[in-house]
Amino acid sequence: MVVAMSSTCPGLYCGRMMVNGSVEGECGVCPRGERANIQKVCEACTESPELYDWLYLGFMALLPLVLHWFFIEWYSGKKSSSALLQHVTAMLECSMSAVVTLLVTEPVGMLSIYSCRVQMLSDWYTMLYNPSPDYVNTLHCTQEAVYPLYTIVLIYYAFCLVLMMLLRPLLVKKMACGLGKSDRFKSIYAALYFFPILTVLQAVGGGLLYYAFPYIILVLSLVTLAVYMSASEIQSFKNLAAKKKRLVVLFSHWLLHAYGIISISRLDKLEQDIPLLALVPGPALFYIATAKFTEPSRILSEGGNGH
Repeated sequence: MVVAMSSTCPGLYCGRMMVNGSVEGECGVCPRGERANIQKVCEACTESPELYDWLYLGFMALLPLVLHWFFIEWYSGKKSSSALLQHVTAMLECSMSAVVTLLVTEPVGMLSIYSCRVQMLSDWYTMLYNPSPDYVNTLHCTQEAVYPLYTIVLIYYAFCLVLMMLLRPLLVKKMACGLGKSDRFKSIYAALYFFPILTVLQAVGGGLLYYAFPYIILVLSLVTLAVYMSASEIQSFKNLAAKKKRLVVLFSHWLLHAYGIISISRLDKLEQDIPLLALVPGPALFYIATAKFTEPSRILSEGGNGH
């Protein structure tokens, strides 16, 4: 009886409310935290996120942290002794924001979340699938079908911005020695630009990022590692180990490589997926190996031009 009554709901995401064990009301949008099932009845999202969902949330959480670190390093300069402390503060801000975001999300007060599973790309863009049964009036059923993967990222960015504005200016004002008054707050000004950009990126392209982020991680980590090693003129393992900062950058990129590989494989078959992590050092080793072969030819060409 429930199936027959509710099957008349048009569209992909319209449903009826379940009240006291019976379906009541007209077809419409389900409340936040619920989603229409196959029978077009609104059901509460009570499942736990899959590993891939957590990896996606981790990727979106890492974006502001990486951007913070980049702009802190960019504007701090070599003379500033506060860069390391600012890096630690940025990590603290993002970590606290992540914890608070999890605590305020259902179930409130716990470091876990309830979620509705992502089934297809259209789940991220329900506003584009509001049906028009009579081809005149539109039945608005826009909802967060991927609850809470869409809004939890926006909430996290809001907490990151608030904590940054509360903590960072005081720290920078007291500790940013070696920087002029106009330079010491530039990393904060940069965050005021990239947070709105990240918000729009999530609001518009959240669904695309959900499916593409493992490949984005791999491509960006490979490109940035190659650019860094080339700019630092690293052509041997001796050059690589000459500075601790180079090793930190290398291991950071290796962690990103591993993150991307795990996100792609999803560790569905451990016996087949775990060996793929052996590929993590591959790009760096390949770069150093090719640099050894290209260096002699470059010296010879320069010597020939000199004669």
